[in-house]
Amino acid sequence: MNRQVLLFIALLYHYSVFGQVSYSIPEEMSRGSLVGNIAQDLDLDRRRLVSGKARIYTRNSDEYVELNRDRGFLLVKERIDREVLCPETVLCALDVQIILENPMEFYSVTIQITDINDNAPTFEKSEMKFKISESAITGAKFVLQRAMDLDEGINDVKSYELKPTDHFALKLNHNANGYKHVEMVLQKPLDREKQEQISLVLTAVDGGEPQMSGTMLIIITVLDANDNAPVFTQPTYKASVTENSPRGTVVATVSASDADQGSNGKITYSITNTFDNVRKVFEVNDENGEVLLIGDIDFEKSRHFQINVLASDDGGLTDSCKLSVDVQDVNDNKPEINIMSKSTVVSEDAKLNTVVTMINIEDLDSEENGNVKCFIGENLPFILKTSTDNFYSLVTDSEIDREKASDYNITVTCSDEGVPSLSSSVTLTLQISDVNDNAPVFERSSCEAYIVENNTPGLSIFTVKARDADWNQNARVSYILEDSSVNGVPVSSYVSVSADSGVIHAVRSFDYEQIKDFHFRVKAQDGGSPPLSSNVTVKVMIQDQNDNPPQVLYPVQTGGSLVAEMVPRSADVGYLVTKVVAVDVDSGQNAWLSYKLQKATDRALFEVGLQNGEIRTIRGVTDKDAVKQRLTVIVKDNGQPSRSATVIVNVAVADSFPEVLSEFTDYTQDKEYNDNLTFYLVLALAVVSFLFITCLVVIISVKIYRWRQSRVLYHSNLPVIPYYPPRYSDTLGTGTLPHVYNYEVCRTNDSRKSDCKFGTVGSQNVLIMDPSSTGTMQRIQSEKNILDEPDSPLEVRSFIC
Repeated sequence: MNRQVLLFIALLYHYSVFGQVSYSIPEEMSRGSLVGNIAQDLDLDRRRLVSGKARIYTRNSDEYVELNRDRGFLLVKERIDREVLCPETVLCALDVQIILENPMEFYSVTIQITDINDNAPTFEKSEMKFKISESAITGAKFVLQRAMDLDEGINDVKSYELKPTDHFALKLNHNANGYKHVEMVLQKPLDREKQEQISLVLTAVDGGEPQMSGTMLIIITVLDANDNAPVFTQPTYKASVTENSPRGTVVATVSASDADQGSNGKITYSITNTFDNVRKVFEVNDENGEVLLIGDIDFEKSRHFQINVLASDDGGLTDSCKLSVDVQDVNDNKPEINIMSKSTVVSEDAKLNTVVTMINIEDLDSEENGNVKCFIGENLPFILKTSTDNFYSLVTDSEIDREKASDYNITVTCSDEGVPSLSSSVTLTLQISDVNDNAPVFERSSCEAYIVENNTPGLSIFTVKARDADWNQNARVSYILEDSSVNGVPVSSYVSVSADSGVIHAVRSFDYEQIKDFHFRVKAQDGGSPPLSSNVTVKVMIQDQNDNPPQVLYPVQTGGSLVAEMVPRSADVGYLVTKVVAVDVDSGQNAWLSYKLQKATDRALFEVGLQNGEIRTIRGVTDKDAVKQRLTVIVKDNGQPSRSATVIVNVAVADSFPEVLSEFTDYTQDKEYNDNLTFYLVLALAVVSFLFITCLVVIISVKIYRWRQSRVLYHSNLPVIPYYPPRYSDTLGTGTLPHVYNYEVCRTNDSRKSDCKFGTVGSQNVLIMDPSSTGTMQRIQSEKNILDEPDSPLEVRSFIC
């Protein structure tokens, strides 16, 4: 297999690489045959073919080649027949494009299909018949059918051979277009009386290897004398016809003349073309030589026709001419838009000149009718660039912002330059994918929130709201309380922020008197990668509540001593006795204080200033006024509800201090005596009550204890487990008792009160003495206590006390 590879690669613009490579292969290659190593020839990594999803694009639906991505080979997919693929052209080429994505690239591949000798020459008819007059002169020419070979070049018809050669010889005329015009020339006069019918064999041989041939039988009938052959007025006629002309249109008129008379001078016209579609499109009037259009004529299929016209008389003599018909193009084809590759989604951060879509434009018309220009609408961040002939790329021309436009409907319109102009269009829908390029934005950079003091913890204070112009996850905003401190305390102990809703809650109850305001920062952060954020400063203002009563600073209230203000009896009206001074730690109207005289010994003598708390006389002092005056002043704030405090002001109406002292000393002593007496009475009552209750509890406890002991001694049936205390000595001083001894005991009449307790005879009694004790004995008795039998006479054999 002879394969030629031509490689040409060109970088046309950023982010889109276009290259061209050419191969040459013979037709009829078997399926799977290697066309070329496309990865090597284009200098591409085979991994790039896989990652870029390389694929083959063809303008038509027939795919003769396929791409093996893993190996980087271009292979034959279907059998290629050059005669079917290119029926009317000598040079046959298959144009395909290889498309890659991410980034988008395409390469043009041209595959030249070379011919092999797979077709033998053939004639349209298997035989031709001629009627030739015996009077035909030597040198008379008779046109024969040309053999057709679908192969090209050296595989086409190379030579003809006519046998036998007794009367006729073969003559080949080469036309300007390369066709061979085959004629049969009379070399020896005919004699009807000797041979009425002659049979000849015309053989056409091609130049292929191996050679192939085809034959046609020629039957000649010898007629009586016909002296003159038809003669065309010119050997070649030229005409033109517009494509899509209606049937019946006269294309041209050919004319021939014959000098004979009668039937020998009657000329008949016919078309002798073989194999091509001339006789399907044209016909000639056999009488007048008008060449008519009988089929559809399409410039895009056939641009030129050569018609061979034969003129023959009834005597068998002929002449031929050629009619060359040029087809004129009309603008009857719209530009065809083919989407080679496109992206339906483009990121908004795509760089300039990023290829979005590749388009192939094809207009079958020629010249101006086939010149196509494409354009898109204005005010779009895209432009249409032409790369090579009939190839366009839609690329980004400016920055894309999804927040301004989330999608684009781009209409690509292509128009030719024909008259009238024809156009076609296609609409591309392009979605813009979001990137995290917008940070959350608060409506204001700072805001204030108000909360009344003494609030409930967990109370909602304020809501911050930030909006993110991005989409989906990139627009999902979370709120975070930034670390800071308020008076050395973390702000998180004051407030909390809901991450989803941005609601700010109070963590504690606020006291206006301790903190009046504080500020902190809340960060809004989106869910993009990397995340973007912004901040807002929130200032919380604590609003005051009337939760503090007024506090009296003067006069000072003391428990032990009595303070009195002196008013001389000569005091005039409006005399300033004293001034009640009070403050309220609240603020605003909650701290506005008013004073009022609530109670007085003599209301007609004093008054209190409503706003300033000054106590003044409202009349002159007389001798009848008591020396001791007691005033109760109430101080109120202006809150809702109002809170108040009272103060007692003692006033002495006297001219001298000894007089005042004697009055207030008696009063003080009486008061102290009464207070002391009350205190001691209450204390004595409490002591007596406590002692009584304590004695009662002790008596009841002793009674219950004795009753429980008596029940144990009388009714217990539990066995006694002997116990040997350490260092226990017997009465004889012989050492530690190794055994349990039984004792017979006796008692006195009132032995229950004795310090010694005894067990009955024969019982297993254990007498235990605590080593640390000097005379107390403990005893455990397992049977009936003898103390319950006061009259039982028992003899004591042994006694220990």
